[in-house]
This record gives sequence, C-alpha cells and structure tokens, in this order.
Amino acid sequence: MSAAQGSDGGFSAEERAAMKSRAAELKAEARSGKAAEKAAADAAAVEAKIAEMPESDRAMATRLHALVAEAAPELQPKLYYGQPGWAKGGKVVVFFRSGLMDKARYSTLGFSENAALDDETGFWPTSYGLERLDDDALPRIRELIVTAAA
Repeated sequence: MSAAQGSDGGFSAEERAAMKSRAAELKAEARSGKAAEKAAADAAAVEAKIAEMPESDRAMATRLHALVAEAAPELQPKLYYGQPGWAKGGKVVVFFRSGLMDKARYSTLGFSENAALDDETGFWPTSYGLERLDDDALPRIRELIVTAAA
C-alpha cells in the first residue's frame, strides 16, 4: 500500500480534502457564472428601460447611468419598480423615475433606505426633482452617489 492510499485501499485524507476543495471550486464557478448572467440581464433591462423613455428623460437617465458607472462602479444596474436603479449587494441604492412616463411634473433622482446618506441631524433628503440634468448639478449628484454607495 502506498503512502497516498488510505488504510482501506481507498482515497487518502489528502485526496478526499482535495476532491472536496475542487467540488467547492466548481460550485463557486457555477454560482459566479449565474451571477454574471443575472448581472448582464439586469444591465440590459435597465438599458432597455432607458431606451424606451421619451427623449428628455432618456437623455437624463443616460447621463445619470454614465455618472453612476463612473462615480460608484460598485453599484450595479437593476430595475427598481420598473425604473432604472443601481444596486449594491443586490439592494437598490440610487434610482431614477421618469416623470414623463409617470405623467408627473418632473423626474426623480432618489435614494433608497439602503443609501448611506444618514445625517447626524436625523434629517436628510431621499429624493430630488429633476427637470433637467446640466453640468451645474452633476458635481452635487456625483457627491450624493458616492456617499450613498459607501
């Protein structure tokens, strides 16, 4: 009997540990593949939702989508109540609601309860009305996104 064989002629403890380790690796790879497929599907769904918006809201949502990707790349696109959102750990943190699609006066940039915006005063905004998204607003929005994603 060789040193690598178990006392009963089967696999040694080291071989069994290696097989368990490999099985765990294969399971993790399978989960990772499924997660990657889901992330790609979520991103495609958000892009499709943005594409179907009326032009002015589509322009804002497209710009916001690019800003979130640049400012907080850890946030992943995900639909939130049928509107574009960006999630961390599967939970939406930032979202955009199309005012034109909702038949509302303005669109909304919002932050869910998962956003890290809590203020020591116990009072902070969770949404902002958007009539347009111009260069003057971008630095403040970027700051909010970065803080919310922390």
